[in-house]
Amino acid sequence: MTIGDAVRIRIIDLCRDRGITVNRLSTLSGVTQSTLQNIISGRNRSTTVSTIQKLCDGLEISIVEFFDADVFKNLEQELK
Repeated sequence: MTIGDAVRIRIIDLCRDRGITVNRLSTLSGVTQSTLQNIISGRNRSTTVSTIQKLCDGLEISIVEFFDADVFKNLEQELK
C-alpha cells in the first residue's frame, strides 16, 4: 500500500466513524470538494501535509492522531 492509499483510507474511515460525508468534511475543513474528491478517488496520490492539517482541523484531531492508525504501518517504499 502506498501513502496515498493509506491517506485515502484514513479519511474515509474517519468520516465513517464520525458519521459525516466527505462533502461535510470539505465544509468543516475548508478543503475544496474537488480536492477532497480527488484524494478519495485516488486521482491525487500526493496530498500535502498542509491539506492533511486542514482536514485534521475539520475533524478536530491532531495530525499525530491522523497518522496513528494501522493503515500507515508497513507502507511500500516510495523510492524505487
